[in-house]
Amino acid sequence: FSLPHPPLSQSLLVLFDEPSAYILFHTSIYIYLVTMEQAYMNEGTSVDKGENARLSSFVGAIAIADLVKTTLGPKGMDKILQSVSPDNHGIQVTNDGATILRSVYLDNAAAKVLVDIAKVQDDEVGDGTTSVAVLCGELLREAEQLVAQRIHPQTIAAGWRLARAQAQTALTASSQDHSLDPILFREDLLKIAQTTLSSKLLTHEKQYFAELAVDAVLRLQGSNNLEHIQLLKMPGGSIRDSYLEDGFLLKKSVGVGQPHRVENAKVLIANTSMDTDKIKIYGSRVKVESLSKVAEIEQAEKDKMRKKCEKIMNHGCNVFINRQLIYNFPESLFTEKGIMAIEHADFEGVERLAAVLGGEVVSTFDHPELVTMGECDIIEEVMIGEDKVIRFGGCKSGAACSIVLRGSSSLALDEAERSLHDALCILTATIKDPRIIYGGGCTEVLMAQAVDRAVEATPGKKALAMSAFARALRQLPAIVADNGGYDSAELVTQLRAAHAQGKSTYGLNMEVGCIGDMKEIGVMESYKSKLQVLLSASEAAEMILRVDDIVKCAPRQREQY
Repeated sequence: FSLPHPPLSQSLLVLFDEPSAYILFHTSIYIYLVTMEQAYMNEGTSVDKGENARLSSFVGAIAIADLVKTTLGPKGMDKILQSVSPDNHGIQVTNDGATILRSVYLDNAAAKVLVDIAKVQDDEVGDGTTSVAVLCGELLREAEQLVAQRIHPQTIAAGWRLARAQAQTALTASSQDHSLDPILFREDLLKIAQTTLSSKLLTHEKQYFAELAVDAVLRLQGSNNLEHIQLLKMPGGSIRDSYLEDGFLLKKSVGVGQPHRVENAKVLIANTSMDTDKIKIYGSRVKVESLSKVAEIEQAEKDKMRKKCEKIMNHGCNVFINRQLIYNFPESLFTEKGIMAIEHADFEGVERLAAVLGGEVVSTFDHPELVTMGECDIIEEVMIGEDKVIRFGGCKSGAACSIVLRGSSSLALDEAERSLHDALCILTATIKDPRIIYGGGCTEVLMAQAVDRAVEATPGKKALAMSAFARALRQLPAIVADNGGYDSAELVTQLRAAHAQGKSTYGLNMEVGCIGDMKEIGVMESYKSKLQVLLSASEAAEMILRVDDIVKCAPRQREQY
């Protein structure tokens, strides 16, 4: 049979006088259609349709946004992440949005979209991971109310696109670029680093760590290769004891009897096996007539290793660094020649060393003329706290440096590393795109104001969606104020009034709980970070809004023979 043409309710009410009969008939049609649809699907496949699918998407995404909402802003709270794996009972204490979302196991498809945009934000810019998830959640919260008013999702999405264009225009117009003035640009970088660190564990020492981060990034001289900046965690002392070390630090030890200080070093970096001086008979069977035959086999192995070591020495190096182990016999050969040998430098350490020393990682040694060795002025063993590390000074790549983090516990060090890494990432992003904007909720209110002005000239239901977009933007400073224990409604209304009076640089002063001039306070953010938040959040919210079916497919069963 075929259904009557819409409007369905009017057509069916003509057929049925009693509302109960109409409801029964309507339910029967829905059950029939669902049954027919499932008849053509494999076992284990389920479909959520219409309002059920949309409600599931909205609830999942909003729940994830609410999970990280309380970590937003300089007064945000931390989360304890505890693993329930039987093999790993470790914990993390953090307020980093990407770390929190990456650690949560999710079964909701829309919630996974929010996790994905937070990861992209973290990879692309390094900061703003919480903001992007919260803004996406607030947009979906507004969309839920619009859908309840019978406004079509495509109409809402069209209105959001118009609002996003207006917000982006206002954001670009409010940005500033001081990259032509090195002194002023350095001040901007310091303020951006302090703003980023103000919501982290390092907030009480944000000025000191902002100086460390800016000095480290400016040493890169525009290359923006963070591989040249090493973060080394050394337990002990206090956070304030952290410092910036010129050169590169390797947490390894020098071989026995070898020099602990080498000047004008020629470094050969290798990834090769140096453990064949002992005969390996595990899993194999060797038949010999006497013990002298075993000795001959061992001597053959030693001769083979001696030839390999001679090939290495023929390169003219005075420092040999290997990713793998160096056994006693080759180590003694290097000691005889006065060569410093460092073993078991892990893969990340070897790759980073090759980058900062200007050399390359080699595995064969037959052609010394084709090998590029690393160079540095001095290699020496130094003490940090109670640990010995090897310091590479005057590297061929002058951009190389190490930030030594000290702290009372491994949890504090891990969070300090994440905080400083976010600051380094946002600074490199700012050097690529040197435009800056004012923080403290200033730009969100500015963008919302631009969207509200455009609403007055927009006809139709799209205007309602644009107003919802502006309300979602204004929710960000409201959440920041709530997290600080302040009256968000009072502060946001004061902020709107200040912007209406032309005070476009005003934002929230979270130190005293009032509005203030962000230019005077020095609260600045990267333009690229805020733009990425705006675009990613709105696009993800639009993607979730357009969903009307959720199809869950069971994995294909393996055929049994």
